[in-house]
Amino acid sequence: MSDTRSAGRYGVIGNPIRHSRSPEIHEQFAQQCSIALSYERILAPLDGFEHSVQDFFQSGKGLNVTLPFKEQAFELASHNLSRRARMAGAVNTLWLQDGQLHGCNTDGVGLCADLRRLGHDPADRRILLIGAGGACRGVVFPLLQAGCELLHIINRTSTKAHDLREHVVALEPDTSRRLSAGGLDDHSGDWDIIINATSASLQQSLPELPDARYRKHSLAYDMFYAGEPTAFMVAAERAGADQVADGLGMLVGQAAASFAIWHGVEPDVEPVLAALRQHSGHI
Repeated sequence: MSDTRSAGRYGVIGNPIRHSRSPEIHEQFAQQCSIALSYERILAPLDGFEHSVQDFFQSGKGLNVTLPFKEQAFELASHNLSRRARMAGAVNTLWLQDGQLHGCNTDGVGLCADLRRLGHDPADRRILLIGAGGACRGVVFPLLQAGCELLHIINRTSTKAHDLREHVVALEPDTSRRLSAGGLDDHSGDWDIIINATSASLQQSLPELPDARYRKHSLAYDMFYAGEPTAFMVAAERAGADQVADGLGMLVGQAAASFAIWHGVEPDVEPVLAALRQHSGHI
């Protein structure tokens, strides 16, 4: 890489943040693309996110946002949001353009790219999405944009799933026929792709899901990554899923989409993903 004194300043902000390997990912992307950058972890006080962002952009160019600040980032960039960010109600990518703060959500782009990489293009597929929290909100609209036949959101608190559906349909009425919602016991039929978007895997526990039926050539996808097969992946394989996968590829994919927003070039995720597979732990 070229002289880091001329490098653009980028980073990831969250609390906690020490576990993040986003710097490693973006540095590998930059090496691929011959782009000089510095990328740092920023620990923001829980009550000091806005000040931390303002301080960063005194000299910084782009900022990834992780838990628990994605909704606050949405508010900060409320005047310049991408369509995906408005659908998600959350932002994970910030940048300055013409002196104005802009925000996007690349989580769903990362998920769809990883599904295609795994040979499971969402187009014309029946997809069951477990959970209705922050991890879920960013992926609903991109899955619908990808052309799925049906996307059904289920959650322990069914009203939360219905609220998410209503939010998306209010912004995009044409999605109403392909988007449905219900409680955990409301998943009749069989599914091409079942996605776990709950936090159960963080504790290596199973989401509260009665037996779901998998179609032939199906995929069970856990949006979380724990360095070993999650309890959801193990149970799904036993239940008949033809393929199981964790969310590491999604995490690299959403980082690649952020990188493209900032630098105007699409990096290759495969070598970065291969390198990360040699390590264990969370990103």
